[in-house]
Order: sequence, then structure tokens, then C-alpha cells
Amino acid sequence: MAERIALRGVRVFDGTQLTEPRTIVFDETLSDDPAGARDIDATGATLLPGLIDAHVHLEGPEHLAALARWGVTTGLDMACWPPERVATLRAVTGSASLRTAGIPAIGPDGNHAKTLGLPPEAIVLTPDDARRFVEARVAEGVDYVKVVAEAPGDGGPPAEAVRAAADAAAEHGLDTVVHAATPGAYEVAVASGARFVTHVPLRGRIRPEDIAAMKAAGQIAIPTVTMMTGFPGVGDDPVRNVAALHEAGVNILAGTDAHVGGGPVVPHGESLHREFELLAEAGLSPVEILRAATIAPARAFGLTGRGEIRSGGRADLVLVEGDPTTDLTATRAIRAVWCGGVETRPEGQA
Repeated sequence: MAERIALRGVRVFDGTQLTEPRTIVFDETLSDDPAGARDIDATGATLLPGLIDAHVHLEGPEHLAALARWGVTTGLDMACWPPERVATLRAVTGSASLRTAGIPAIGPDGNHAKTLGLPPEAIVLTPDDARRFVEARVAEGVDYVKVVAEAPGDGGPPAEAVRAAADAAAEHGLDTVVHAATPGAYEVAVASGARFVTHVPLRGRIRPEDIAAMKAAGQIAIPTVTMMTGFPGVGDDPVRNVAALHEAGVNILAGTDAHVGGGPVVPHGESLHREFELLAEAGLSPVEILRAATIAPARAFGLTGRGEIRSGGRADLVLVEGDPTTDLTATRAIRAVWCGGVETRPEGQA
């Protein structure tokens, strides 16, 4: 059971700016009643909502713990199976928590079919396959659906199957996240009508007409610049693509593609702070970046009670030194982390 705590004299990031110093009370949830609380002097510190990484891959509780040590209290997983593993991770308490897509839908000959070892049921060839795939994920209790798009001819699901998956998910009240790592895949992802497009092209630029269509449709980008810039020989196209999305007014969420498998090393937790630096290079302000890892993903993914600090919300909190609204490096100066009111020792503290 979480201890009741009163943080005294702490500034709070309210989604737009820092408040004046105030007192924040919480146990498992945020409260207005300080009775029986242990006082902590937080003068000079800033309280952030628990950070949300909008694209991770989780295999065990140790990855949830790694997220929490870096202030990431919620991870949005984009490929986790079998269902028994998902159930084990959902049962973890006192650490970061997850939402997941379960198994992603893939084509028969794309990169994911060759490298991830996904079960045969992941392969989608037709709109009917897509609808059956979604029905199976709904039966498993996923939080959203993921589809891996490729450029036409590159072995991914046909464009009509990607759209059918997004439509079927919407019929069940679920959003769809579409993976797109090339300009051609972006065309497919945007045309699908899916709410989220994750990654930006490794090489090449997103077509201006696709960016305009994303903005018009209210689609949301999760660029994972940390992952995309980690490949050998990649230039500045990933950052420039994020800059173009941002300049057009497309909503951007902070996600890293943290994982322990193949490809560039993207460590759980720490990588989100690197993502902040890359988003800043793309032109996002510190406040926009903080929003992209707190209130924006919470609202976009329907994470009620997360992403902001208000009475009745879940006590996912990060206490940092300094002012991250003017200096993003302050997000690394973590003094304390609470996941559902349970304190987790930050990275670097003995």
C-alpha cells in the first residue's frame, strides 16, 4: 500500500507552464487531503506527471522497472506476445505499467516477417484476413491494434488490408497504430485512416501531400527518432521529417521503440530523454516536448487519470531538479519517481 505523502513547495508542470510552489498530496491517487501525510520539502524542484513512452517493446518485468527508473511510468507496447506474457506484465504493480497491441499484423515478405519470429496468424493478405486478425486481438483484450505497413511491392499487407484493419478496429472502439518507415509506407499508412502513424522514414522525405492529409484528418505521429537515427549511414532525414510534421501542425507524441532485439540499441527509459533532445533538434519547444510525453499521449490513447496532475488521478509522478520547461536536461535530474504512489529508486541513486 502506498504511503501518503505531501510534497511541499513544489512547482508543477500543468501541461502549459510551471505553477507557483504549492503542496501536492498523494498515496495511490492524487488527493487534496494532507491528513496523515509525510511531509517532503520539494522547494526548488519540479513535479511532472509520470512520463509516457508511446512506442516500446516489452519482454519482462525488468523492462518495466527500467522504464520507471528513468521516470517513464507508462509504456505503450507495440508488439507483445503470447497473451500469457501480456498477462504477466499487466499484473506487475509498483512499477511502470503498460498498454499493448499484442501481435502486430504484417505482410508475408516484409522485414518483420523475416526478423521478429511472429506467429503465422500475424500475416495479413486480404481485407478478410485483416478483419479476422482484429477479431482475434479484440478477444485477447488488446488496447489498440498495430499494423506494419510497407511501400507497395515491399512485402507488407496490401493497402486495402491495412485500411480494413483500421476500419475493423474502429468498429470495436479501438485505435490503430500503423508502422511506416519509408515514404511509400507513409502513403499507405496515411491513406488507411488509422489514428496513429509510428516512425518516420529512415531515408527520404514524407510527401507534403501526405503530411497535409495527416493534419487534415487529425492523425498523430509517433516518430521514434531515437530508433530511426540509430541505423548506420542514416543522415538527417528522420529529424527533417519530424520538423516537417511539426511545421504543418501534426500532433507529435514522444516514443522511442525501446527494445532488446536486433537493430540499434534503444534502452528502456533512458532513451526517452534522448528522444526529447532529437525532438528539440526538429524544432519542438521544451513545453511541446513535455506535453508529447505526458498529457498528449494520455489524451490520445485514452489513459484516464494519467498525463496530468489533478485530484483523483493516478499518482504516477516524477520529481526533478530544475525547470524542464526551459532546460530539458532537467528531466534527467530525477530526484524521485512514484508509480501508482509506490516510490521507485531513480537511475543513478544507490
